[in-house]
Amino acid sequence: MYKVFINGYGIIGSRLASAISKDNDTKLVGIAKYSPDEKTGEAINRGYKVFVPIKLVKEFKKKEFDIAGSIEEAVSESDLVIDASSEGNGYKNKIKYYTPLKKKAVFQGGEDRYGKKSVADMIHNSRINYDKTLEKDFVIQGSCNVTGMGKIIQPLVENYKESIKRFDVNLVRRWADLEDKKEVKDSIEWDKDPHHQDDFKDIIPNINLYVDALKVPSRMMHLHQMTIRFDGKTPSKDAILDIFQDEFGVAILNNAKGTGEIRKKAIELSFDHGDTSMVHIHSELIRVQEDILKVSYSDDQTGMVIPENYMLIQSMLKKKSRKEAMKLTDKLFGLKRKKRLLEKEFH
Repeated sequence: MYKVFINGYGIIGSRLASAISKDNDTKLVGIAKYSPDEKTGEAINRGYKVFVPIKLVKEFKKKEFDIAGSIEEAVSESDLVIDASSEGNGYKNKIKYYTPLKKKAVFQGGEDRYGKKSVADMIHNSRINYDKTLEKDFVIQGSCNVTGMGKIIQPLVENYKESIKRFDVNLVRRWADLEDKKEVKDSIEWDKDPHHQDDFKDIIPNINLYVDALKVPSRMMHLHQMTIRFDGKTPSKDAILDIFQDEFGVAILNNAKGTGEIRKKAIELSFDHGDTSMVHIHSELIRVQEDILKVSYSDDQTGMVIPENYMLIQSMLKKKSRKEAMKLTDKLFGLKRKKRLLEKEFH
């Protein structure tokens, strides 16, 4: 049985721990904590072993937390580390732990792909380049926005590559996650240089893609508005919906009133952490006009990358084919079931 350690216990780390602890084929070594707070107690109460930096062991024990050992010990015991530390710390962890101890690692979308602090030579999107991760030791899991774009763009490219001229995407991003304590400002802010465009072009280098990003005062979900320009006749709305009917991790919804309604429905349906872990095409917002197709879809930012990280365990450790990895991922996360339930609720 392969052993996985999660270095960090925030929004991504806590979700990954919850999922992997239910997987009979993967052993969760434990999670890392860097401050002795209530989240430490939460992790221990959930049955996870907690590992901390050597210099902080005494501080954690002073607060009567039952610490399993140091981060070095956990990394040494593991076959792969999922780095879910705060943005920018992945490089430090790679230099301090993963490279010296010769351990494979998955980093999250906030880490650098290029430059002196590059942590890996590729960004993963399971819909596009899963097979390229099979022999890698270090991989960046794309952000929720980049993951969502891949789930929509790749099926369109596969079906209409020769006739698509360009993609324009407006990322309407939530300000903070549900669990975040930071203030949600009453302001719409823009990103003058969104990293999502370069990140996606790292996955599909020759794509004609332009991305703008706005941050809006919401905690619920992202909403992506995608405009696709065709060379000639644009496919019909029905033809587009047919493409996504059986796409893994894509639900087709109709008459949802907003991202908040979808999130609340996910909580009502008792989805783990209130996550749908997928994108939701809003069929009533699809527009076809002359050479332009417009598609709008909401993107579950808190849950989207969790199944993607799990897919990387299947590729980097277990060498599973994409088809096999999808079956195992669906078994653990129930994405097909979630899709059916949401489509039934918003039909």
